[in-house]
Amino acid sequence: MTTHPQPILSDLNDRTREVFRRVVEGYLDSGEPVGSRTLTRNLSEKVSAATVRNVMQDLEYLGLLNSPHVSAGRVPTQMGLRMFVDSLLEIGTVAPEDQERIDATFGVNEQNVATLLDDVGAALSVITGGASVVLAPKREASIRHIEFVSLGPDRALVVLVFADGQVENRVFVPPPGQTPYSLREAANFLNALAEGRTLTELRTSVSVEITSRRQEIDSLAGQLVESGLAVWENAGGPSERLIVRGRANLIEDVADQVEIDRIRVLFDDLERKRDIAGFLNLTEAGEGVRIFIGSENKLFSLSGSSLVVSPYMNADRKIIGAVGVIGPTRLNYGRIVPIVDYTAQLVGRLVSDRGKG
Repeated sequence: MTTHPQPILSDLNDRTREVFRRVVEGYLDSGEPVGSRTLTRNLSEKVSAATVRNVMQDLEYLGLLNSPHVSAGRVPTQMGLRMFVDSLLEIGTVAPEDQERIDATFGVNEQNVATLLDDVGAALSVITGGASVVLAPKREASIRHIEFVSLGPDRALVVLVFADGQVENRVFVPPPGQTPYSLREAANFLNALAEGRTLTELRTSVSVEITSRRQEIDSLAGQLVESGLAVWENAGGPSERLIVRGRANLIEDVADQVEIDRIRVLFDDLERKRDIAGFLNLTEAGEGVRIFIGSENKLFSLSGSSLVVSPYMNADRKIIGAVGVIGPTRLNYGRIVPIVDYTAQLVGRLVSDRGKG
């Protein structure tokens, strides 16, 4: 199979760009393939149906359009939808009727945050006709216990038990090469530090531990490196290691051998703490505003769907949660994006206000 470099919008001339845009807009509107005769009636430039068909064939060659049936109609590919969303999508404002329905969700003063988020999810689902996603605010309560559970070679679950009795489960992708044993070791280490600390404070404590361990290793290894008996390879990098030279010359010097063994133990400990810091970073990671199309939508493993998701922030402009909509790839992105964005801003303000009270 011949592959072609992914095209960019500037590669297309005005006519090709307009044909591409109208095919995508027609497909998003109707869900049906768009044919050359339909396009010929709507193009700003008067051209024949044969000319339009040639342009559509060029766009299919570039991987932007596809012909699902024997018919002459075309639909956008995932690459085509990605280009449209990134370069041609016109984002409007929230329609007045949609805004009214969203605002009504926030009108009950006695709602607690959990009820509010449930109502937001239900409203988004009804308004957009898709499935809603609402991620609750990140908790800053102190942690009582942490558990890591391996779900496979590239997926793990962290269970966070907070001091107030609340429990959160989060799925993340662990650093490469981790085993169920190493995950248990990481949890044991973190639980020894977690008492009375929030997740953010715990991450800071691990960073301090890493810095301390690094300084201890450097101090112990310094004389060996200066004497030429040892050298750092990839110093400071993820694959850093201490290579001992002329090891035979050190065998009779018990003190040097003990020092080398101690450095090795410390270095192994440093690597474990770096992995643990990676776990915490992945646990706390927040995404910005994104549109995931088709197989890009790995969060729910629904290759035929799209996800429009927007974070919401607290008063300090920190991401504390997210709201989103999942639907078919032919979502009306121009309408859905401002709805999700508007809802996320409202949720952020209200959650922040209730947090102050």
